[in-house]
Amino acid sequence: MGAPPTRPADRALAKPRRRLTSAVAALVALLAVGAGVLVGLSTPAPRPADAPAGEFSAARAYRNVEVIAAEPHVAGSAANDRVREHLVATLRGLGLQTEVQDAVAPEAGQLSGAAGGATLARVRNVVARLPGTDPTGKVFLVSHYDSVQTGPGGNDDAAGTATILEVARALTTGPRPRNDIVFVLTDAEEACLCGAAGFAGDHPLARNGGVVLNLEARGSTGPVIMFETSRNNAKLVEVFGRAAPHPVGTSFAVEIYRALPNDTDFTAFLDREFVGLNSAYIDGGAIYHTPLDVPARVDRGSLQMHGDNALGLAREFGRTDLGDLRAGHDDTYFPVLGGLVSYPGWLTLPLAVAALLAVGALGWLLRRRGRATAGTLAAGFGLTLAPVVVAPLGAWLLWAAITTIRPGYAELLDPYRPVWYRLAVVALSAAVLFCWYALLRRRVGPAALAFGGLAWLAVFGVLLAVAVPGGAYLTTLPALAGALAGFAALVTRRDGPWPVVAVTLAAAVAVVILLPPVVLLFPALGMGMGAVAALVAVLLGLAVLPVVDLLHPRAGGQRGLLALRARRLGALPAATAALAAVVLAGVGLAVDRFDAAHPVPTHLMYALDAGTGKAAWLSREEKPQPWTDGYVDGRVSIADDFPGLGSTELRGGPATAAPLPAPKLDLLSDSTSGDQRVLRVRVTPQRQVRLLTLHVDTSTATVRSATVAGRDVPVEPGDGKWGFGVVFHAPPPEGVEVTLTLVPRGGAVSVRAMDASDGLSSVPGFRPRPEGVGVVGSHSSEMLAVARTYPL
Repeated sequence: MGAPPTRPADRALAKPRRRLTSAVAALVALLAVGAGVLVGLSTPAPRPADAPAGEFSAARAYRNVEVIAAEPHVAGSAANDRVREHLVATLRGLGLQTEVQDAVAPEAGQLSGAAGGATLARVRNVVARLPGTDPTGKVFLVSHYDSVQTGPGGNDDAAGTATILEVARALTTGPRPRNDIVFVLTDAEEACLCGAAGFAGDHPLARNGGVVLNLEARGSTGPVIMFETSRNNAKLVEVFGRAAPHPVGTSFAVEIYRALPNDTDFTAFLDREFVGLNSAYIDGGAIYHTPLDVPARVDRGSLQMHGDNALGLAREFGRTDLGDLRAGHDDTYFPVLGGLVSYPGWLTLPLAVAALLAVGALGWLLRRRGRATAGTLAAGFGLTLAPVVVAPLGAWLLWAAITTIRPGYAELLDPYRPVWYRLAVVALSAAVLFCWYALLRRRVGPAALAFGGLAWLAVFGVLLAVAVPGGAYLTTLPALAGALAGFAALVTRRDGPWPVVAVTLAAAVAVVILLPPVVLLFPALGMGMGAVAALVAVLLGLAVLPVVDLLHPRAGGQRGLLALRARRLGALPAATAALAAVVLAGVGLAVDRFDAAHPVPTHLMYALDAGTGKAAWLSREEKPQPWTDGYVDGRVSIADDFPGLGSTELRGGPATAAPLPAPKLDLLSDSTSGDQRVLRVRVTPQRQVRLLTLHVDTSTATVRSATVAGRDVPVEPGDGKWGFGVVFHAPPPEGVEVTLTLVPRGGAVSVRAMDASDGLSSVPGFRPRPEGVGVVGSHSSEMLAVARTYPL
């Protein structure tokens, strides 16, 4: 007796005669495409020191990295002075017109600082110029040469600064460019982006704008990603695609970055209507802003990629007419096998609608051809939400479990060796998708489930086109390709080779488009947001469901032992992926242990009120590590005592008062005009510090206007006792003069001055960190603050 006929709901888009052979061929093809994608995202081989003079050499650039990142060199420090002298000597040695811009500059965008007021810094930018032969504008190559106080900044941003020095050397060996090339090495980026703001706002060379190429790093390895552009970027993207030898960048990354509260020096130039591109490598984030960011941790391949792209773009923009670089729209763009595909942003919504209509037409045709029913199509669409929700939730739960086992991860941007965990999330996503598919395949049918996956991709495409246009391609193009493949499969013989070829080609499109964001989202967002990468991985899985179906026995028509065997074989991919997720997570825990070379990060500060003699240990750790726990216990509020440290509650504990002086406050003049009082004071540090703060008690006066070091600052009163404040980074030894115009509320005006230095080794009661305990990458780690209130 023969097997019963296959039900319409069980019919797939492809039903090859040799199912195993077809599955192997399709998988080999997709693996080859995936390998090509990964190769396209890889870094180039670093060139040696004897590379031709006109080429960028990572080996030559690395020599400058070693000098720049020999030690921590925060803005205003003697170490930073030594770095600056090296930069000036190097650029002048190339015959370039070089100067140091010494100025007081505001924070980029006049953003509110921790004090709830104005942030400024004394900056000393190094500026060099290669004059063009017939300029149509200027090209600015920008990086910052200062480091954080906790580390020497081998990657952030000695790598970018050394890249610019090597690019400058290469440009001076050949014919002069048509346009001026200006090399801007900024100061105080880590403090407040003030160096870039000072150059963009005040330097004569910046007066007429131009094209900015900003070089950054937020890790130690990985491909250099062009992650931010100015608005209306179509022409800039066109130049990037043809001139950068390694054009890794996506309009999706631009959309994400624009939505995040993150800034680089590029922000200061955007505020002044410059156009340009912002690039960085971002993997290896565990060492970001830590003592481990030493020259030896700089990946020479990433350095080479930075230099190749910067040199190629500098030469291209150097010969391009810069007067017409503003397009009327943004482009949608993404990397494809070592190149860049782009199309006008105004096509985004029409393409998304076309994909939605195409998928709808495919559903109609599936029903007409008897491959699915209206009920199974509806079920396929509705039930597809399950893996879309469950996989990201599973990734979040997996990481929550791992951080419970290894709580030190909570203070890290990413684990030191994150690859095993990333693979575990991908395997978990695959397990969820395979399990869902195996459970529903016989009930709903392969064709209906494939339709459901494509339908959600198309719906997401429309939603993204409206809300996040630069990211719509991620789902629109796979949905469109899948719909076209479905049409092709339906009009050809189902048991012939062409349906398999069609669905494999569509799956290849999905791999090319969706695999890069899966790879890049992990370092971009960290394992704490691995759920986002899991979501994209599931979307990739939905796009390749017809190929996934080839891994299963023929749907329908089996009974008894054959049906049982089919179910077992169908469960095999899910079980394999689930086992892989568990094994990979376990390997990650076994491999990525904290030790001397990979220490658990800890955060500690010391704050002293010199007026009352009270001192405290403070930490930003939510769940203090054992070492930190020896200093702090419960939560404390510091807003009233140390407003310069912000208003967030911290962990605190009692400390022995150190014999340290508070900043000195001198009243230079005091006058009244009507109901207003004008105070001119000088705040002078009594020790070597990296910042000063001054706050006015809002219960004693209302500040109307303020001038700091001769520069007017915005008055934006904040909440709490100390409503108005000023933060000044890299103050000169002679102090900072501040003029306050205020309305007193009767009696003395109360102001609070604070300064902060770095290093806790001399503080009474401090115990050095043992081996395996490190410093978290934070601008306040190891800070020593001293404050005092003065009545005026």
